[in-house]
Amino acid sequence: MLYWLLKYIILGPLLRLIFRPQVEGLEHVPETGPVILASNHLSFSDSIFTPLIVKRKVTFIAKAEYFTGKGIKGWLTKMFFVGSGTIPVDRSGGRAARAALDTQLRVLRSGGIAGIYPEGTRSPDGRLYRGKTGVARLALESGAPVVPMAMLNSDEIQPTGQIIPNLGRVRIRFGAPLDFSRYAGMTGDRFVERAVTDEIMYELMELSGREYVDTYAQKAKAQPKQPVPA
Repeated sequence: MLYWLLKYIILGPLLRLIFRPQVEGLEHVPETGPVILASNHLSFSDSIFTPLIVKRKVTFIAKAEYFTGKGIKGWLTKMFFVGSGTIPVDRSGGRAARAALDTQLRVLRSGGIAGIYPEGTRSPDGRLYRGKTGVARLALESGAPVVPMAMLNSDEIQPTGQIIPNLGRVRIRFGAPLDFSRYAGMTGDRFVERAVTDEIMYELMELSGREYVDTYAQKAKAQPKQPVPA
């Protein structure tokens, strides 16, 4: 109920007025049935704009710590994630990846849309990084089509670390659904899962126009920043 109140009554109309979403290819998102929405990840606001422009409910997952913060800030953060349809998942310990996968499989098996960022974290510099194979396992186990979705300029609207977004027109582009039924029954084959993931990332590269880097974003974040030449 809170999701639909925020989307259509409280925040949705205001956000549409301020950011005037420019969307291409929304017709590629099926009106019914399970769908995996796979997006690049440029900004915290990606999880705001996606539910705003997709007519159906989109369910993302997030670490459980976002739902347990203290004070006013913690309460506001929790309300944002609850209102945006995000499901908390305990990502600590060795079974974290499986717990996340099972959560989104339940969404898909109920005929819903599961949103996922294959890179696993926000891009540290706007480039597109190597996808993790969780998106492939999700596609192979569920049999759901994967719709690639490119955030084109959300890092300009809300750069990493900036709380108040900049005023601007957010631009989003959807691609045609990807069907991986040819790999049915091959879940667990790491070569197949990597091939599926790379196909999805290639589509995101084409849609976004962003440079692709064949390393994980988390690894890139952990590396010390190089000094800018004078």
